[in-house]
Amino acid sequence: MSYSAQNIRNICLLGHGSSGKTTLAENMLFLTGGTIRMGSTADGNTVSDFDPEEIRRKVSISTAIAPVEYKGSKINVLDAPGYFDFAGEVIEALSVSGAAVIVTPAKAGSISVGTEKAWNYCEERKMPRIFYISKTDEDNSDYNAAFAALRERFGKNVAPVVAPIWDADKKVIGIIDVLHKRAYEMQNGRRAEIEVPEDKLPVLDELYDALKESVAETSEEFMERYFNGEDFSYAEMVQGLRQGVRDLSLIPCCCGSAEEGLGTLMLLDTIIDLVPDPLEGTPELVENADGELEEYVLSDRAYPCAFVFKTISDQYGKYSYVKVLSGSLTPDMSLVDARTGETVKIGRLYTMKGKKAEEVRELVCGDIGAISKMDALKTGDTICDPRKVIKFPALPFPEPCYSVAIAPKTRGQEDKIAAGLTRLSEEDPTFYWSNNAETRQMVVSGTGDMQMDVLVSKLKSRFSVDAELSVPRVAYREKIRKKVEVQGRHKKQSGGHGQFGDVKIRFEPGENEELEFCEEVFGGAVPKNYFPAVEKGLREAVQHGVLAGYPVVNLKATLYDGSYHPVDSSEMAFKTAAQLAYKAGLPDADPTILEPIGELKVTIPDSYMGDVIGDLNKRRGRVLGMDPDGKGNQVVSAEVPMAEMMTYAIDLRSMTQGRGAFTFHFVRYEVAPPVAQQKAIEAAKAIQELDN
Repeated sequence: MSYSAQNIRNICLLGHGSSGKTTLAENMLFLTGGTIRMGSTADGNTVSDFDPEEIRRKVSISTAIAPVEYKGSKINVLDAPGYFDFAGEVIEALSVSGAAVIVTPAKAGSISVGTEKAWNYCEERKMPRIFYISKTDEDNSDYNAAFAALRERFGKNVAPVVAPIWDADKKVIGIIDVLHKRAYEMQNGRRAEIEVPEDKLPVLDELYDALKESVAETSEEFMERYFNGEDFSYAEMVQGLRQGVRDLSLIPCCCGSAEEGLGTLMLLDTIIDLVPDPLEGTPELVENADGELEEYVLSDRAYPCAFVFKTISDQYGKYSYVKVLSGSLTPDMSLVDARTGETVKIGRLYTMKGKKAEEVRELVCGDIGAISKMDALKTGDTICDPRKVIKFPALPFPEPCYSVAIAPKTRGQEDKIAAGLTRLSEEDPTFYWSNNAETRQMVVSGTGDMQMDVLVSKLKSRFSVDAELSVPRVAYREKIRKKVEVQGRHKKQSGGHGQFGDVKIRFEPGENEELEFCEEVFGGAVPKNYFPAVEKGLREAVQHGVLAGYPVVNLKATLYDGSYHPVDSSEMAFKTAAQLAYKAGLPDADPTILEPIGELKVTIPDSYMGDVIGDLNKRRGRVLGMDPDGKGNQVVSAEVPMAEMMTYAIDLRSMTQGRGAFTFHFVRYEVAPPVAQQKAIEAAKAIQELDN
């Protein structure tokens, strides 16, 4: 069935892990005929969690699409992961959603970190949102406490449009539709209307009056009528609520139990009635062909344009998930990739339901679908008509903050790991990998340990390579702290021409990080044509220090004397002599180890300040300052040795219950304290033994 943009809604399910998002999406599909039976996360047969890793772990790790067709409308439900390691998937889902449904369990009086983060995501994007209090039928659930916590934390504009009905044992047996003043219960898996219980009529009237007040605040005309005691028609109530949702002055709150199907259809009604369609969204700032920013309004009659928000690869090929921003897409259409300027020809088009792809002849404005086998496209690309080339801003993925070294369990499979990580990075742009030539390790950087564990599992299942993770080695440096003068003499006679090189070199601390080579030779003691050989020998030598084999920095070497043989001297002999001087002189020049220092900026709520500062002190950090960020948090600036930060992403999450975030960048090298130097030397010896 084809839908116009006015009949399409794109919503993203947000919330903490295990709050019931996937079950809710599954129930939406089941109750609207999208599936013939309702799956469960425990059984691993839901539409949204189809990846083998999701089935094994029983958690969502990637965003899945569940298109729900209901009452002549199409609701593209994007089920996003709740675990923080997969925040990139949430960013992708939010980039194409017109509103968010924030799912929070009906547990007494506590707001989870995931709920707070979901709210912040919406606030940053000024995105309409709906609260859905889930699992109202579970033991120890308390709808009233959960709703009160939402209003206390997020304001009085959280308005209940649905309320539960309890029996004498406080078990939820039905729900009340406040807007329509109706009550429902589930009978044999179907929603059945019932009479509103007598004891709930006062509650219903109170909730309806609260909704009326919210509607009155959306316009002066409504406000005047409200104060005059006039009633609003159903159409006016919907109009006012819809306007309140759009301008963020009203946050509808629904509730239910997806396991039982209670409240799900009412949530869908609320989405259709109150959530803006794609053409009603706020204009986006885009970059035009001249590199200038301009506002872009979605239109079904404009030149074709689509945004690639997600990429997946499976055994059947690559799918580029797109949202059509204007016009419509058809197979074999030629568009321009705004990132590369190259023309791309659209392949087959599909609508996705979990992993199931259904081929379609057209994707209309506002709809979400997928294009197959578009190898040139990457996540974040904009494809558009050559007559109107625009580029949407890059997705604001979180900066990688957790790094691990990765290596194959079987030697010789490094190339397979590299190929696998390259393919996986197309699907997940929140991690990157590199070969660190200095530490001789392949290092992967991402958002957390769970993400890294998933990558290792996918390398094994998809690319048949077993990998193991370890703590990355720290790239230390060495330098000297006093001046020495030393002679390096290389003499060898083995028949025929011998080898002879003799140099006297002064080593001293230098100003530059790179080796500074000078010469003060008088009288031709060392011919000039051998100076480059001496310098080359020293540049090779400084790659390995005398304490632990780390590169030497801030070294000035001055060739001031020496001797040569007219027959036996050669460039190789002087190169060797210079290296002998280096090995003999540096141990007497008071060598020391330098450790890398990074600049840390950690954002935390005030209540965690003491724990975080105490932890930084244990990591040998120097706190430089604290500044409010204007959002109720403090930004702590500090300088911390990089060797102490390997597990900080995990530790900070534990200290702040996931509320903290940080950035960390290298700034300089400093002399390490004796204990740290000893650890670095022992680590270097262990690596050498391992390599041997």
